[in-house]
Amino acid sequence: MIGFLLGLPAVQHAFVAASLVAVISGLLGPFVITRRAAFAVHGVSELSFTGAAAGLLFFDNRLLGAIVGSLVVAVAIAILGAREHERDAAIGVTLAFGLGVGVFLLSRLRNFGTQATSLLFGQIFGVSTADIAVLAVIAVLVLAVTVVIYRPLLFASVDPELAEARGVPVRLLGLVFLVLLALTVTEAAQIVGTTLVLCLVITPAAAAHQLSARPGAVAGLSVLIALLAADGGIFASLSVDVTPSVPITTISFALYVLARLIGPRLRSRRRVAAMAAAASA
Repeated sequence: MIGFLLGLPAVQHAFVAASLVAVISGLLGPFVITRRAAFAVHGVSELSFTGAAAGLLFFDNRLLGAIVGSLVVAVAIAILGAREHERDAAIGVTLAFGLGVGVFLLSRLRNFGTQATSLLFGQIFGVSTADIAVLAVIAVLVLAVTVVIYRPLLFASVDPELAEARGVPVRLLGLVFLVLLALTVTEAAQIVGTTLVLCLVITPAAAAHQLSARPGAVAGLSVLIALLAADGGIFASLSVDVTPSVPITTISFALYVLARLIGPRLRSRRRVAAMAAAASA
């Protein structure tokens, strides 16, 4: 039965989409953790719900609507939350308004319940060839821009004041990062829905931070964990006949817990190795 299901185009599309999402989510996730932007992820994901509802109502295309909606929200957060102490309040205010608009737009649709469920919890087996093409273009764009700005963005994320003093365009990088994050969150929402995006954008990165302190290693581990959660969750859903978002979130959380258990031992071993190297020198 599993072999038969794996041969279906819908299932193959699901694995391709999940892999694309996992790669870019895993790559941007460590920056989200370093910049303490988890609430921004939540805000953008919930408001991509509003954009998707508008896209369904006016253009019969939820992906296009979600992309436009998340981009508008990202720019709004960047402008209203330019000062760090205002950021959470700006996100909260925008989130409350946007969700209200989203519920209103959904209420105008005929199949309200079905559309709401797919937007909130994902519809990975409904990803079409056209959707795959759009997701692939977004993934390539996000990866290309991230590679170009990786070093200055890392500097601005770790120590924004020093980076600004050194001439790094911190605010511009912050805006670019939010746009990339919006695109990534929109992709992830196609897999697990707008309510469970954190399991692919935040959890793998949080687990990776437990296992290493080196930025390159953290990024690689985050991508690997996201891939294991996304693709492993889809495979598990085929085996036990359950919505893919359930095993995806479960695997993601289980890997985070495992990393929390292993992390202290790895850090202890690194400290011992560093002390031994210092003593021998």
